[in-house]
Amino acid sequence: MRESARQALAGCELILHAGDIGDAAVLDSLSALAPVMAVRGNNDTDHWASTQADCRCLQLGAWRLHLLHDLKTLGFAPSAAGVNIVVTGHTHRPKIEWRENVLYLNPGSAGPRRFSLPISLALLRLDGPAPQAELITLPA
Repeated sequence: MRESARQALAGCELILHAGDIGDAAVLDSLSALAPVMAVRGNNDTDHWASTQADCRCLQLGAWRLHLLHDLKTLGFAPSAAGVNIVVTGHTHRPKIEWRENVLYLNPGSAGPRRFSLPISLALLRLDGPAPQAELITLPA
């Protein structure tokens, strides 16, 4: 794990990983910082990855969050299902977008550089009247 990612995640109460984990050691490193909820990505094909779910739905305080790898596989309307936040990976393109009162967050990738995309992660704060997401660009 990048030291810059470790520093950015220090103090987090929970770490979400939206797939393309790469190696079980990544989860071990993250777990040393905070509890981890992860889903399997399309590049997570080794035996260890078979224990990871395809998606997870979490209740975090007042907020319902859906965690999955590829947004295209989301088979329901989050707003109609009472989901407030959707966290995805797959494209590795960092993005924060609000649609129909739902926060869609792709933190990008803090692992090996993907294509010409920035190396990034996101912080999600749930202690206010609305979820707050912040993209953090990490040094290469």
